Amino acid sequence: MKRFIVPAFALLATAGFVIAADVKSGLTAGESPAAFNVKDITGPNKGKSLCYRCQYGAKPVTTIFTREVTPELAALVKQIDDQVGANKDKNMKAFVVLLTEDADAGAKQLEKLAADQKITNVPLTVFDGAAGPAPYKISKDAAVTVLMWNKMRVAANHAFDTAKLTDEQVKAVAADTKKILN
Repeated sequence: MKRFIVPAFALLATAGFVIAADVKSGLTAGESPAAFNVKDITGPNKGKSLCYRCQYGAKPVTTIFTREVTPELAALVKQIDDQVGANKDKNMKAFVVLLTEDADAGAKQLEKLAADQKITNVPLTVFDGAAGPAPYKISKDAAVTVLMWNKMRVAANHAFDTAKLTDEQVKAVAADTKKILN
């Protein structure tokens, strides 16, 4: 009997992993991102509330919505920061949005992330509320949602149920910036 339980459990665990990894969150390809305000923690508008989506307009933009700051998320932010730096001639922009109920604690985490990773091209911001901006349809099951758009149309969407991203996931997201650079 035990011989059948272990394989059955392994099959269920694998199926559960596939379902959990297949989280859907955020706008889909072709949809337009709506305006929303954030508090800039590390960017050029540090300390101010503003709409980066509005400020960036029709430029190519990558936005990372996250519920937590992890070393893996830091690696993703660094990769996107490098992409923005390398594509200044194409007016690429990006910003990170920490979705939190505790904006003060979140601000401290973002300041540390910016200092540790030497983030210079990507503003790190806080959205007051863990649900995120309603028009963006951020799933409560998504720890990280990455949206990329150009000319106000979403071109790529990546959603993860954990902020502990693998190196392969980080590289895949960073590589997808090519979809918005034209």
